[in-house]
Amino acid sequence: MSTPVSPRVRIETHLTAGELAAALEDDVRRGLAAEPATLPPKWFYDDRGSLLFDAITRLEAYYPYRREREILQGVAPEVAARSGADTVIELGSGTSDKSRLLLDAVAAGGRLRRIVPFDVSEGILRWSAVALAERYPGVEVRGIVGDFDHHLEALPTGGRRLVAFLGGTIGNLEPAARARFLIALAGVLAPGDALLLGTDLVKDERRLVAAYDDPEGVTAEFNRNVLHVLARELGAKVDVDGWRHVARWNAVDEWIEMWLQADGDQLVAVPSIGVERMFADGEAIRTEISAKFRPDGVRRELAAAGFGLDRWWTDAAGDFGLSLAVVP
Repeated sequence: MSTPVSPRVRIETHLTAGELAAALEDDVRRGLAAEPATLPPKWFYDDRGSLLFDAITRLEAYYPYRREREILQGVAPEVAARSGADTVIELGSGTSDKSRLLLDAVAAGGRLRRIVPFDVSEGILRWSAVALAERYPGVEVRGIVGDFDHHLEALPTGGRRLVAFLGGTIGNLEPAARARFLIALAGVLAPGDALLLGTDLVKDERRLVAAYDDPEGVTAEFNRNVLHVLARELGAKVDVDGWRHVARWNAVDEWIEMWLQADGDQLVAVPSIGVERMFADGEAIRTEISAKFRPDGVRRELAAAGFGLDRWWTDAAGDFGLSLAVVP
């Protein structure tokens, strides 16, 4: 379904309220039956969760946002020139704050014709689409409400496209899911189209954990937001305040894990779908992984999916990597 917001802004909804509810129900049904229990991180990102994550990016301990932004400030004009893009697509766009550095560079070259923010949260998407249209007069803005695990075929065709997947978000996928995603993305792009991929790099464990367990408690509130989503969308019976936020480093898989740990015995019941599970004190639900990468590993994963690595950059401290890859 496509709805005009203004003469230059159109929102396409590929994830209806019914489909979103069905997907949430399925993930909850399977996740709460698993050992250990899991809930996918995409359910953090309702409108409230998107705003909480935006707040996280501004925290002192959360270095990935600043490091990636540092890289973009230096290389955005080169990315714009090397990609030759006239269409910029951002997956998991949120407020589209950081990607504006890239959009400014493409616009400065006189080539920006179309902006495509893509996000699961319709409210945030509509807000950011209007803001983008105001910032870039004369540029078409085509927002897509969807799940990039299922709706990549909705990406508009034509022109020279640059897909931005920033913030290290690809690290939320386990290796097999990352491979499927990259292969699917390469499959919907045309020769000459490009991917700008942000990847957080392996580093000292203490810094990694601190980035996901801030003393202000914003990440903890973001983590518990998934329980608010279950209560609001599915009528789940859950004591949101009865869960502690836990972040820890998995050195074997080289990823950060976020958990919600029961503070005392905790019941999660979803009568609407016949799901009920009692968690003993200390038992936990894994809500997110955030994989950290090594440069050679990024190169191998891109190549295996059919992308050719064109350029690789890091920030001055070597904390974060940004790669420009092209479909041959």
